[in-house]
Amino acid sequence: MTRLRLTNAQMDRAAGVVLGTAVGDALGVPYEFDSIPMPADGERARMLGGGLGNFAPGEWSDDTSMAMAIADVAATGAVLTAADSLDAIADNFMRWFDGDPDDVGIQTRAVLSATRRRLRSGEGGIGRVMRDEAARYAASHPHSAGNGALMRTAPVALAHLGDRGRLADAARLVASLTHADPLAGDSCVLWCEAIRVAVLDGRFDVRAGLDLIPADRVDQWDSWLDSAAHDDPKSFSPNGFTVTALQAAASAVLQTPAPTGAECRHFQDALHAAVRIGNDTDTVAAIAGGLLGARWGAGSVPWFWRRAVHGWPKRDGRFSDAHDLVGLATLAARGGNPDAKGWPTVDEVGYSERASRDVIPHPFDAGVLLGTHATVEHAADAVVSMCRVGRTQSCFAGATDVVASRLMDSDDPADNPHLDFVMADTADAVRGLRAEGKTVLLHCVAGHQRTPSVAVAYGVLLGHPVNEVREAILAVIPDARGRGVVWDAAGGVSHAL
Repeated sequence: MTRLRLTNAQMDRAAGVVLGTAVGDALGVPYEFDSIPMPADGERARMLGGGLGNFAPGEWSDDTSMAMAIADVAATGAVLTAADSLDAIADNFMRWFDGDPDDVGIQTRAVLSATRRRLRSGEGGIGRVMRDEAARYAASHPHSAGNGALMRTAPVALAHLGDRGRLADAARLVASLTHADPLAGDSCVLWCEAIRVAVLDGRFDVRAGLDLIPADRVDQWDSWLDSAAHDDPKSFSPNGFTVTALQAAASAVLQTPAPTGAECRHFQDALHAAVRIGNDTDTVAAIAGGLLGARWGAGSVPWFWRRAVHGWPKRDGRFSDAHDLVGLATLAARGGNPDAKGWPTVDEVGYSERASRDVIPHPFDAGVLLGTHATVEHAADAVVSMCRVGRTQSCFAGATDVVASRLMDSDDPADNPHLDFVMADTADAVRGLRAEGKTVLLHCVAGHQRTPSVAVAYGVLLGHPVNEVREAILAVIPDARGRGVVWDAAGGVSHAL
């Protein structure tokens, strides 16, 4: 199977695929079928929880839970067209379903319930049984092209970034586990190919997969996609049908303008637009979030959403969170292989770089501690990390809150495509945690570039002149590089949020 060597920017976009799905899902949960009043135009949606499953704030629903069932298999490097891979995905679906989740689609519940009955009778071959039950359901229900396959399809794209033909086959096969209608398969093929293009090329093209659709349906899909690009987004409601769900998500993505000077904020704006379409809000926003994350990357997801999002499955007694979402997506895009330091699979990323163990109070806020990967003796109860970290990195030292930033120590603009936003967002994370009364450790690997740069940005957010803050930071961190594109970006944070 073709595996690609991805750039830093492409890896960030790959990581954004599953994270974006989950964020959109959790953002749409409270408003599903008007559980609470929809946010008006210009009003921002919030991760309030509730919805049809009485979810906690930031908790995702069945959309992402089923995507996680796929991502867990994709993260092993498996070819998703293989029978054993489909069995593994089907087994994960059943593991989730057997946990009695609060919110399950009608068609998915029917297929999984019938599958469980046959398995309990002693029949084997879970993937085959599940596809058989999906086909039975489609044969007896003329309107079986629901959105339940499309909502979870984003991780499929990551497993086959280098082979669009196999990607199309995998998308249709994974869809067919619960949704046998050809239109459901088509929608997954189209969305997965759009995600693949966004990850690799950094652009939106929802028509890129039309040549992968059977010829007798291409003209109809072309017309549907044209409507998504031009018609009122609210016309795609209700959206339980896979076609209108795709149109709703595409319309939010394509018709929401990218802000001038801060293009990656399109991720947030388009998700709010997706929620405001109404009806199946968590599903439409989850579908949109997968493509938006593929285009703008994990670095475009604001820290407060990354911190809040969580859900099934539980791992070591805790719900999965943004760390797990990024890790699974990264492994899927890398064919199941961690990087040279073992990230994202290791609990502790080992660094050989020499680094000070000292704790340096921020000159404008003693509740912010400046450190490195080697800073392990501190009194912080929150950590903002700007390097790869494991689940139990030593520098956490018992801190209960960890926010990871995707700020790269590089002067190559391609490595930090949204530098101004990521810089501002990282500084804002420090500010937000401090507003909660937390003592915050801000660290990178050696404290030479990212830590002093974000320390400057934080000082600017507090209202101090940038030159005054730079001078003060260089005085307390004499080893700071004090130059380069990351350092220069610290002065513009007030305009990037």
